[in-house]
Amino acid sequence: MSAPTTRSTRSAQNLWSGVLFGVGLIAFIDEAVFHQLLHWHHFYDLSTPAMGLVSDGIFHAVSWFATIAGLFLLADLRRHDALHWRRWTGGVLLGAGVFQLYDGTVHHKVFGIHEIRYVEDVFVYDLVWNLAAAAMIVAGAVLVYLTRSTAPVRVASSVR
Repeated sequence: MSAPTTRSTRSAQNLWSGVLFGVGLIAFIDEAVFHQLLHWHHFYDLSTPAMGLVSDGIFHAVSWFATIAGLFLLADLRRHDALHWRRWTGGVLLGAGVFQLYDGTVHHKVFGIHEIRYVEDVFVYDLVWNLAAAAMIVAGAVLVYLTRSTAPVRVASSVR
């Protein structure tokens, strides 16, 4: 028999499961869409194209580790009937938004390891990228705030 857990521990697990999944999901979307399909950039563009591909592979692997870690925590929450979908979704939005804002500011501007797209006027791309990140952060923060003290929503046993 496992030791009893407090609601705050499960509340934090709901949040962190969502955050990890959100980071992994948005990194996967970035990798698949902007790196592979559109060929706009690589994770690391300050070297050769071969090094850019290697950096994309490492980035892709790390994003999947975050996704899988988030899903393991999600499975544990389901196993203990402690999953709170709204709080988890808030975590997903927070994780995705914070990652995208970090990428758009630190990677793109501070470190300069790549741009969203290599065009003459990248400002519009930066603006859309960072505004989308801010919107996800605000939506996620609102959901997390609204669910800060609510009990998990139980799933009917026939649905499991």
